[in-house]
Amino acid sequence: QVQLVESGGGLVQPGGSLRLSCAASGFTFSSNALSWYRQAPGKERELVAAIGSAGGSTNYANSVKGRFTISRDNAKNTVYLQMNSLKPEDTAVYYCNAPAVYYSGRWRSFWGQGTQVTVSS
Repeated sequence: QVQLVESGGGLVQPGGSLRLSCAASGFTFSSNALSWYRQAPGKERELVAAIGSAGGSTNYANSVKGRFTISRDNAKNTVYLQMNSLKPEDTAVYYCNAPAVYYSGRWRSFWGQGTQVTVSS
């Protein structure tokens, strides 16, 4: 059974930092690219950052470039999102995504349950 479990969300003041973690199980973590998405109230879910299977390839939404860093530890089956210089507009539920996992005979996308990030003074 594939599971993605996010943690590390919370309430932080503008300019502060948080590190999100996503612990994965049930598939070959080191062979899969991973992504972080977010969804703010009343808005569509958007891609925040993505990382290749080996960690050497990353890409970011323009809105978070220079502030957020995605990384992974394949020995721990965990992907991280370090978020610095947080702004109120970063407030959202953040989701971990494994977009292309070969599971039960077909390619599937898996999602975590999400973790709330609130940036407010």
